[in-house]
This record gives sequence, structure tokens and C-alpha cells, in this order.
Amino acid sequence: MNIKQISFGFLIMGLISCNSTHKEKKTNEKETYSDIKVVGAMKNVMWKGELDGIINLDTISNKNALYGIGPVSYLTGELLINNAKSYVSKVTSDSTMTVERTFDISAPFFVYGNVKEWKEIELPTDVKTIQDLEKFIDDKTTDFKRPFAFKVIGQVSEVIIHIQNLPEGTKVSSPDEAHQGQTNYNIENEDAEIIGFFSTEHKGIFTHHDSFLHMHLITKDESKMGHLDELEIGEMKLYLPRK
Repeated sequence: MNIKQISFGFLIMGLISCNSTHKEKKTNEKETYSDIKVVGAMKNVMWKGELDGIINLDTISNKNALYGIGPVSYLTGELLINNAKSYVSKVTSDSTMTVERTFDISAPFFVYGNVKEWKEIELPTDVKTIQDLEKFIDDKTTDFKRPFAFKVIGQVSEVIIHIQNLPEGTKVSSPDEAHQGQTNYNIENEDAEIIGFFSTEHKGIFTHHDSFLHMHLITKDESKMGHLDELEIGEMKLYLPRK
């Protein structure tokens, strides 16, 4: 093999390497969402027992029009950031809870973003449940980049929310173990606000394996807040980010 052949071989290898790097960069760019930040993963908490906090909410630099949801570290409560106000709910009994406003808290996974302008959308009368809402949002946002934040405001007819309350020192290696101590609360005929994040691409990251939605609800008087499990919509309106 002469020098020209060797040089040509190196040139071809270099072009292949550059092309692979370019493809990898493009793939990574496609998976990056600049307007929504995702930290950690639900599946790592549920299956690997990674319960400790990997984000402190007070370290989020841009709190202007900030929204976010996730659990408290070690699954000892629920977190909600609603328009730059951060709430932490914790179980006090089977029927009571505390809701405190603070950014001095951490989460094992968290999704958040800034939304300054919203578009109000009337919900059809046949949209009543979480499943109805998921389909309606999916149909309305076929041209949206995903994930994105949304909110639903008005009166709920009936809902069930939960707060994680994992006993101290519990080891977790499955969802059943992770939900030990979880406490459910029923809410009926109250004005409330639901903050949610929608994605068809983040199952096991910040949504459960069977849903495109992760939602937390807070009542208008801010006395109750938790992860939304069941929903019967009364008079409510949907708000989507204005593009």
C-alpha cells in the first residue's frame, strides 16, 4: 500500500467519523427541549430506589412565570410550583395535610418550565375525566413541541389526590414499595387549579407508563394540594401555552 492509498484511507475514516458525530449531535438536539427542563426520572425512583434529592428548587434561577411538579425527596410529600409560588404538601393524618409555601425543598425527579402567556380554551361538556382530558389535549396540540405545561382552572365535581408518605428508612425497588404510606384525599365541589405537563415521549420519566399526563391539583384556598389520580370536571377551562 503506497502513501496515497494510506492518506485516502485516513480521509475516508475522518469523513465517516465526522458524519457519525454530526448524526449523533442532531439526534441529541431533537431530544432537547429548551423551554421545559426534566431532571431525574420516575422509573429510577420507583425501580432503583434513587430517593434522594437531585434538584433543590431554590437553585432554579429563572422563577418568572415558573411552573413545576414532582415528589419531595424520599417520597415524603408532593411539590407544585404554580406561577412562581412553590408549595409543599405533607400527610398529617388520613384526612388532613399541611400545605406550606417554600422553595427550600428538593426532589428526586422534577419537570418544570416558564410560561408567560396562556391561551384559554373552553372544554366541551363531554370532557369529564383524566382520560377525556388527555385525548382532548392531544388532539388540540398536534403541532406543539412536546413536552409542554398546561393548566385547568375552575370547579371540580369530585377528585382524588394523593400525597406520598414513605416511612423513613424504607428501601424501594418496585412501584408497590415506593407507594407505601401513600395517602389519598377526596375533594368535592371545590374551586381548584390543576397544573400539568403533557408528553407522548416521557413515560417513566415524569409520567406513568400508561399516561401522557402528570398533574398536581391545588384548591383555591391553598389548603389542599397533591398528585391528581382521579378527576370529574365540573365547570373548568383549559389553558395551553400561547405559541
